[in-house]
Amino acid sequence: MNILFKSDFKNLKLLNRGKVREVYAVEDKILFFTSDRISAFDVIMDQPIPNKGIILSEISAFWFEKTKHIVDNHFITNDVREYPEICQEYKNELEGRSMLVKKCTTLPIECIVRGYVAGSGWKDYKKSGKICGIEVPAGLKEFEKLPEPIFTPSTKAAEGHDENISFEEACKIIGEKKAKYIKKYAVELYKFAAEFLYKKGIILADTKFEFGEDTNNNIILIDEALTPDSSRFWLLEEYAPGKPQMNFDKQVLRDYLEQINWDKTPPPPHLPDDIIQKTSEKYEIARKRIIG
Repeated sequence: MNILFKSDFKNLKLLNRGKVREVYAVEDKILFFTSDRISAFDVIMDQPIPNKGIILSEISAFWFEKTKHIVDNHFITNDVREYPEICQEYKNELEGRSMLVKKCTTLPIECIVRGYVAGSGWKDYKKSGKICGIEVPAGLKEFEKLPEPIFTPSTKAAEGHDENISFEEACKIIGEKKAKYIKKYAVELYKFAAEFLYKKGIILADTKFEFGEDTNNNIILIDEALTPDSSRFWLLEEYAPGKPQMNFDKQVLRDYLEQINWDKTPPPPHLPDDIIQKTSEKYEIARKRIIG
């Protein structure tokens, strides 16, 4: 299989193969390899998106550096020359789509912060008048901005769909102290990034963070940060509530899958070339807008 779809570093210990990333143990650290796989509705598509892994790695590294004054993160380096010797035989494959990070224990909560009514939040709002159980103003249009960003955690499913949970349920899973900590910093990260991106002509509608505990029991930001895979990005100059937004994420793929009435269970449908190309273009535009 193509290395850009699925890595196979035989001399490294594979710890996990996620929807997009492979995670390897390297000495006392962790190596992330970001493939060109793409998932939608928690199902991995059979076709890769060209250069997606490089774009995700570059954007994440940018944000880890940009936000470390808010909360510490797991990023060490993405310079392959600084990786341990055992990695050097794979340097060509690792270049541009990998990073060396601190070893952490992942907290089993997805930290979603929503600044606008969209996606599953909109579906929930139409049914209940709330978003994930949180009271919000009545009469909001789809894609309308919320008065304040809201923290809507979810479970972190190894397989299948993550499920939205209340903050109280998150407290039961990881403890109140840790839940309050990740809520505080997830919202702070969202606000910082939203303000930064607004100046770049991008609206950050919502995003997902993950946190983990390092070997000193510090809670830090891990996984990826503020990428097109974990965020909804809209074009500011064309933004208007109540109508579809110009997006810079994988929404073009989600929209296509909704249109064909796929049941959102494996196996995934075959993707037309134009959907692959349009999705690839969205990721590239996001990179240029964010990083410059």
